[in-house]
Amino acid sequence: MSLIPKEVVDQVLAQADITEVVGDFVSLKKKGQNMWACCPFHHEKSPSFSVSPAKGIYKCFGCGKAGNSVQFIMDVEGTSFPEAIKYLAKKYSIEVPEEQHDPEYAREQSERDSLFIVSDFAAKHFQQRLTSHEQGAIGQSYLKQRGLSSNTIRKFELGYSLDEWTDLTDAALKVGYKQKYLEATGLTIAREDGKKYDRFRGRVMFPIHNVSGRVVGFGARTLKSNDKKSPKYLNSPESDIYHKSNVLYGLFQAKQAMRMQDMCYMVEGYLDVLSLHQGGIENVVASSGTSLTEGQIKLISRYTENITVLYDGDAAGIKASLRGIDLILELGLNVNVVTFPAGEDPDSYIHKVGDTAFKTYIKEHSQDFISFKTSLFAEEAAGNPVKKAEAIKEVVASISKIPDAIKRTVFFQSCSLIFDIDEQVLISEYNKMHLQGRQQQPSGGQAQHYSAPEPALEPEPEKPASDTDVLKRYEREIIRMMINYGAKPVDEQQTVTQYMLEQLEDVEFEIPIYVKLYNLILRQFNQGYVVKGEDLVNDPDEEIRSEVIELISNRYDLSHNWETHQIYVPNEEDLLMYGIERAILRLKRMKVQILLKAELEKLRLVTDPAEQDRQLNYILSLKTFENQLGEMLGIVVNK
Repeated sequence: MSLIPKEVVDQVLAQADITEVVGDFVSLKKKGQNMWACCPFHHEKSPSFSVSPAKGIYKCFGCGKAGNSVQFIMDVEGTSFPEAIKYLAKKYSIEVPEEQHDPEYAREQSERDSLFIVSDFAAKHFQQRLTSHEQGAIGQSYLKQRGLSSNTIRKFELGYSLDEWTDLTDAALKVGYKQKYLEATGLTIAREDGKKYDRFRGRVMFPIHNVSGRVVGFGARTLKSNDKKSPKYLNSPESDIYHKSNVLYGLFQAKQAMRMQDMCYMVEGYLDVLSLHQGGIENVVASSGTSLTEGQIKLISRYTENITVLYDGDAAGIKASLRGIDLILELGLNVNVVTFPAGEDPDSYIHKVGDTAFKTYIKEHSQDFISFKTSLFAEEAAGNPVKKAEAIKEVVASISKIPDAIKRTVFFQSCSLIFDIDEQVLISEYNKMHLQGRQQQPSGGQAQHYSAPEPALEPEPEKPASDTDVLKRYEREIIRMMINYGAKPVDEQQTVTQYMLEQLEDVEFEIPIYVKLYNLILRQFNQGYVVKGEDLVNDPDEEIRSEVIELISNRYDLSHNWETHQIYVPNEEDLLMYGIERAILRLKRMKVQILLKAELEKLRLVTDPAEQDRQLNYILSLKTFENQLGEMLGIVVNK
């Protein structure tokens, strides 16, 4: 069992606002009663991820992921229940009185959680060394020289690794962390002869956070100018919690500003992020020197569809990164570009001109990527027909990545003006590229030869639903009615739950999950309490939680425009009694039909005439009851 007390878990569940929790990871937009976004768990272009503030749940109608605030953190972080509770407790300033290093607690943690815990320890250790150790003065001097304030250093949890072989490793082992987790995160390197040493020594430490703020890795800059053997920057290796292609430096600190300003500024290095953030441009992230990846772009798209790339004045560097921007276009985001004077990068330029002038500069020099690339290549190809032809193909290749047809048309028009070439020529080149792309095999290389398509097979007729499938559907509807409307009155004396339980006294549920839920509702009712769906969203039984979320989730909301135009459309609650009675009648009729089949099978085996008569009379009475139920449902012909 977790060492987190139940009362703390209950407090977290009570205070965790599903909209706030999910809103830390995706940009939610209100539609009807719910909030909607593109799902963070699978790639989609149209939002199917719904958050219900009233019910405290999320549900993706695309991939099926669903749950409460705790489940969301578990899903998005891939972490355990205790760690998800601790994350939310920290968010809502709830104290968790449990001993972090208790042996029982340590055994309970998953391997992945252990990597997070060790990384967090390392980040705190490096911070302590920066501020409290005599060697930390070296790191502090460098950071102040780079113009970083104490507040920025603290906000980004910057630190310093001592210039000693085993400082971190010794400290971690001393408080009980296992060496295998130190090695798995890359913090400790073990040699074949059994000796071990710290990966980071004598470096300023830049903790790399995931989108929820947990430390997953480190970037480290050496301060030894005379050390030619060691790289200037050293990063953590890939691990189960650190995948460079799915992490952006500064995203945790930038995500709220990205959402509020509907813009993300993309830079290259750690210090670019820190200096711009300190200068009031908080919606800034860095790819940390790696080529931009699809995973990183999708992270940005959770918060905004607009990216402005801030390049330094290095033309070669700009050329090398153009492919990554093509990927941004391909994923449907809008890209602008800002370049700085030769020899300047965002970090140096903001310190040179100041915060206000820097903001003015990027506003005045921002241009869309296609126009930027077109101008760049046109300038290089001026006076050279061969280079001009190659440049046109390069630009058309980028335009072809844009999924929106209207945007493509606008860029073709702009490109034709800059290159002074007929727009139709560009479109023809695009069509040729598009056709070649479709003919390329996924393995890349040879054109695929298509043969005539085979005639379509006749679709197989749908198999009739089995009795079990139909029974499941009808039992599900009964439970859905009770957990959604159980406390609603059906008359002056009875609630929905009371009425339905009385009507179903002689009915036995068969589908396991609905047996479990029916018994739970009945038990709670006998104790004087009417169960609501929201009560079960946090049930410890995962099967119950999952099913209840399915039952209380609504994919569609009636547009408020209907009310605006005074068009009345009855909803389910307006016709509640009608729906309840039909649900009960359907289930009872199905039960009778199943019983009828069983009795007819028995009749085949009966040989005694008197027993046959008794069996036939019973079957006739069941048939009469089935017909009566059918008439009540408006079913004229029995199948």
